Amino acid sequence: MERLFLIFLAAFLINNILLIRFIALCSFFGVSTNFETSIGMSMAVVFVMTMASAVCWGVWRFVLEPMGVGEFLYIPAFILVIAALVQFVEMVIKKVSPTLFKAMGIYLPLITTNCAVLAAATESVKPGFWKLSLQYNYTLGESLVHTVGVALGYSLVIIMFAAMRERITIAPIPRSMRGFPISFIAAGLSSLAFLGFKGLFGI
Repeated sequence: MERLFLIFLAAFLINNILLIRFIALCSFFGVSTNFETSIGMSMAVVFVMTMASAVCWGVWRFVLEPMGVGEFLYIPAFILVIAALVQFVEMVIKKVSPTLFKAMGIYLPLITTNCAVLAAATESVKPGFWKLSLQYNYTLGESLVHTVGVALGYSLVIIMFAAMRERITIAPIPRSMRGFPISFIAAGLSSLAFLGFKGLFGI
């Protein structure tokens, strides 16, 4: 239980995918202009990221690794899995719940190109570039805990930043600093704040 807690905390807060690892910044700045839009994007990312990591875990353990081709084919294989999963989810939601599809449909195709999904899936089954102070070789349960932590960390930051940007638009700031310049400064300050969690519980 302690290991699961540390895996979740590391993925959610200490190694936050947006403000500490700086992955998926395109969607971060592109979608965080509106509070409601950021919530829709967050819901879609949580669902697709969790499903993608579970499927990629199985593809790695039962197909790529036994065949000895994982090191060479894992990226195209995972991209294929994510793209197929996003298309499948889009069709299911459109058929089962047109209302939900109308609310989320615009974000679902964009998730295929969201590098956060690929990064979470890769880190869950073939760790390397995050360098956590934890022993890797995740089980399926640990992989899902890690992915949920990453997805919720993404959601926390993008919703928080969307609320912040809505306040910034009505703030009395110089004309030359409006828009992306002040947004980049706010993101940098937020990242410095998250650095304060570094080393928590030895992670």
